[in-house]
Amino acid sequence: MSIIRSRRAFLETCGFTAATMAGTALLSPAWAQASLSSAPDLIVINAKVTTMDTAMPSAQAFAVKGDRFVAVGSTTDIKSLAGPRTRVYDAKGMFITPGFVDTHNHGRGEGLLYGVLAGNPYVVEYVTIQSIIDKLKARAAKTPPGTWVQATFYDDTKIKDNRQLTRLDLDKASTEHPIMVNLRGGHAAVFNSKAFEMAGITKNTPDVYGGTYEKDSRGELSGRATDNASRALSKIGKHETFSPAEQERRGVAGFEFISKKFAEYGITSVCYDAGRDEDSLPQMQLARARGNLHTRINYESTETLVDGMIKNGIRTGFGDEWLRFGGAREHTQDGGLSSRTMSMTRPFIGVTPPYKGNLTEPQEVNNAWCERVHRAGIRLNNHCNGEPAIERSLIAYERALKLFPVKDARPKFTHCSLPSASQMRRIKAIGGEPSEFSTYLYYNSDKFKYYGADLAEHMMPYKDMLNMGINVTTGSDFYPGPFDPRMAIQGMVTRKGFNGETWGPSQKITVDQAIKASTINGAYHTFEEGIKGSITPGKLADFVVFAEDMHTIDPEKIKDVKLVQTVVGGVVRYQA
Repeated sequence: MSIIRSRRAFLETCGFTAATMAGTALLSPAWAQASLSSAPDLIVINAKVTTMDTAMPSAQAFAVKGDRFVAVGSTTDIKSLAGPRTRVYDAKGMFITPGFVDTHNHGRGEGLLYGVLAGNPYVVEYVTIQSIIDKLKARAAKTPPGTWVQATFYDDTKIKDNRQLTRLDLDKASTEHPIMVNLRGGHAAVFNSKAFEMAGITKNTPDVYGGTYEKDSRGELSGRATDNASRALSKIGKHETFSPAEQERRGVAGFEFISKKFAEYGITSVCYDAGRDEDSLPQMQLARARGNLHTRINYESTETLVDGMIKNGIRTGFGDEWLRFGGAREHTQDGGLSSRTMSMTRPFIGVTPPYKGNLTEPQEVNNAWCERVHRAGIRLNNHCNGEPAIERSLIAYERALKLFPVKDARPKFTHCSLPSASQMRRIKAIGGEPSEFSTYLYYNSDKFKYYGADLAEHMMPYKDMLNMGINVTTGSDFYPGPFDPRMAIQGMVTRKGFNGETWGPSQKITVDQAIKASTINGAYHTFEEGIKGSITPGKLADFVVFAEDMHTIDPEKIKDVKLVQTVVGGVVRYQA
């Protein structure tokens, strides 16, 4: 038997035949024949491979040709496929998984490069109020009076002073500039006196629908405004502007920066929620054209772009393996979990006066939006944390699907943090896709006390959802949460946070279940399970190499496992 025939015979034992590949729409017969008749470009041997492929859950080795896996199996069999030009990577017992998929992310890197960072974007770190004031004061000195000075990544429970940032604190940074410090979790911000003055808001101003102007113990404005109130405040005044060329330069540089960061943490695909960043799509395309997009993007469009998609007949799925239209950006129905503004069926613990969070949009408005978007073939995507908001989303989704039935629509429930058992059954019935917070279980364990142990037992209910057969996935929501998949996996496996507190232990899942939620489930989430998410012949060669096996180490040390290499489409995008 010739070596070509031997190679072909082995590939056929892996189920990688011309016949089987012809049934995969994204693989051509010509590509299949070429992969069978020539040596792979790369083989990886002597590894502990968790494939996330039920046909072969574990392996020692695999081969890559072009940007695809072409064979998976034992080291002996895969070594036999090598040709004279095949690169050989000896993993020496290291642990390999498919590339990670972050199903909800706002990672526009421009703010990381050029903005004022009130806290650490990537890890748990306590800061002082004075450090925030100093950074704002320095930025104000370079900013014309009357123009906004802003900061991000303020985590109000990670302050060494052991108190909240206030309006009066921010007045120390400037009384000539409106100042806004965004809470890391979004859905709230702290403003200085100048901002309230410019907006004409006093302690007697009534709250707006879906938002609040909070008061201190003396009945004065504390500086904190939530959801729709915060958004209304931020619209007044002048914001820093740049020439079109400079705006483009900063935007492209930001996406190139964050793309490298994603690769550094093993993320090979991201559902990018564009929010209100109307210029983000062309900037991503420019980054890609420059060869500096290292992470595959499922683009969730702004409201304006959704209008354009509807007008021009662009549907979810249009694009290619690097940049593809997903659904709409998250259509917000309530507040945030870490900001403690999400909709609740009972008041938050320790908050006076009693407060059940914010519902940010009437049901009839959500109904109309969902019907319009769904009829256009654009995937539904509601932001819904608490049970009341999840209920509003279900009502709107069920209505849209009844009025215009679509098979396998996979409507998205962004966050879906605290669903009831009956709501989870309804999510399963319509094939809904929850994108659960991933790193929150570790990073935001200091927030669960505001909800209580009984509710935390059902918060981010990975185990319950998996037991029901729901395709639950992991979304960091970055900026709000760090995006390190290792931190996410550790939190899902242990339910223990950085502060040693354990919340919702009944929802613990296994390492394999956590990896599955972060890989193949994420691929299914974007209708791409046929081309990525597992180490399977014919799929895109996206994988991550770790120094240690997450199955065998102390679960409380998973976040510290060294990430050695990230490969996207057969190309090394990060090397430690």
